[in-house]
Amino acid sequence: MKKKTKISLMDDFTHPIRDVLWGHVYMTEKQAKLTESAPFMRLNRIMQLGPVYLVYPGATHTRASHSIGVYHLGKRLLRNLAERGAADWLTTEGVKSFLAACLLHDLGHFPYTHSLKELSLSSHEALTGEIILKEPMKSLVGATGADPTLTAAIIDKEKTVSGGELHFYRRLLSGALDPDKLDYLNRDARYCGVPYGVQDVDFILSKLYPSKKRGADIDSRLIPNVESVLFSKYLMYRTVYWHRNVRAVTAMLKKLLINGLESGQIKGEDLYNLDDSSLFTLLEQKINKKERDSSINGVNLLESVREGKFYATATEISLENVDFQALRNIKDRAKYEEKLAEELRGRGFKIKGEDIIIDIPEPVSFETGLFIIDEKRGFSESSSAFKPQTVNAFIRTLYTIRIFINQKYKEKIKTFSKLCSILYELASAIKTTDTKQ
Repeated sequence: MKKKTKISLMDDFTHPIRDVLWGHVYMTEKQAKLTESAPFMRLNRIMQLGPVYLVYPGATHTRASHSIGVYHLGKRLLRNLAERGAADWLTTEGVKSFLAACLLHDLGHFPYTHSLKELSLSSHEALTGEIILKEPMKSLVGATGADPTLTAAIIDKEKTVSGGELHFYRRLLSGALDPDKLDYLNRDARYCGVPYGVQDVDFILSKLYPSKKRGADIDSRLIPNVESVLFSKYLMYRTVYWHRNVRAVTAMLKKLLINGLESGQIKGEDLYNLDDSSLFTLLEQKINKKERDSSINGVNLLESVREGKFYATATEISLENVDFQALRNIKDRAKYEEKLAEELRGRGFKIKGEDIIIDIPEPVSFETGLFIIDEKRGFSESSSAFKPQTVNAFIRTLYTIRIFINQKYKEKIKTFSKLCSILYELASAIKTTDTKQ
């Protein structure tokens, strides 16, 4: 009979950190030291939802509190799976590496939520891996009993290490019922004051079964909970993450950053390792070097973002009604915004390209890659009502193209009824040009 490896997830977890969502979160003293490091302390200065607080004033929680929550749920998840058979292939070093990865998974995250996600920058996962493999984090992670190389590889999928545990831990940290998602849905809902994200975490963790290949499997009793997670994520995107005013201020910051990068005022590396405050300080310093009469008009845009003066929504278009693939490249949108402004000027409106923003949502996924043990099939083929076409319908509904305009044109919004048709014509012309090329 094969002897099971003893995996301890109880010993030395004596350091409590009080969390508003999960109560006391217990760490080892060495793990607690990770939260006192400079890279982790930066997460205390990054709001989890960036500009969402301008719409939901309570949404001022941080990346640090979320990271502690992910650690807590990751530990509970791994303990349950170890008791159900995962201990057969787990090592103590691997377990500690997974816990470190849960706690540190957002170390390289950019400030102001996902405003920088579409820019030509290294991914926050890659930046996190680099931070973990450098001092002081490398030594601090090693002191917890974790392997810094494995910890970094669990987070950054571009990194590889030998051994059989890596794939298992990656599937646990990123999947349909991962600790990251279970924390942020519950935490974001709590701080925004909305009911949509609340999940039955206790029941979910009690019904997960280990799979070395797939991470965690479920039985059919957990199907309603997976459906709840999917629908909750949809509702949170629709009402919170992609609220039209949140999209507006995020699009404003993106426009400012793209202009700064294209003009050479800002370099990509300038945007790494910033927090919310230092991002605005950097932009203020860089933009101030430009003449006030710059065609970019960056100073005014920066002040508007900082003060929460959203560009107004001029029109909304459902992405499923037209092919706007040509406009997806964020670097090219400025020239189409200028073309839109030209069209409007030709119709009697005195408006500049920098007063218009075309906003197209970035790709979003709804993970359903779970295996149903008792039904012996994947979630998409299971007895769930959430078939692939249903999930795709969620995504199509969320993908709304918006045109935002400077607030000084707010009183004229009703006169912009032709914006939609103009953009259709513009997109059609762009598509024709691309086809010829």
